Amino acid sequence: MFLRIILLIAAFYFLAIFQSAFLVHFGIFGFIANLILLTVVLINLFIRDSYFGLFSAVIGGFFWDVFSSQFLGFHVILLLLVAVFIQLILKKYVRSSVIQL
Repeated sequence: MFLRIILLIAAFYFLAIFQSAFLVHFGIFGFIANLILLTVVLINLFIRDSYFGLFSAVIGGFFWDVFSSQFLGFHVILLLLVAVFIQLILKKYVRSSVIQL
């Protein structure tokens, strides 16, 4: 579990650097790909551990805040709301599968 958390922190750190330093120059129709948001959504959709999904939202939001011009905490709250919304929808409307990741 400890290694999983360290890998998650490192992955979000590199995604934040890649997004803020490289992807800003490659906008398509004025839109820039948000890899941190995409990663948090995919983690919450495919990994059934709800604490890990919320932790990924906090870590992703923290690194997104550090590398953006918004005030600190804005993206943490935004990603936490997205993660909670996804987990509530999955608990209420989706059956759990036999195979748990």
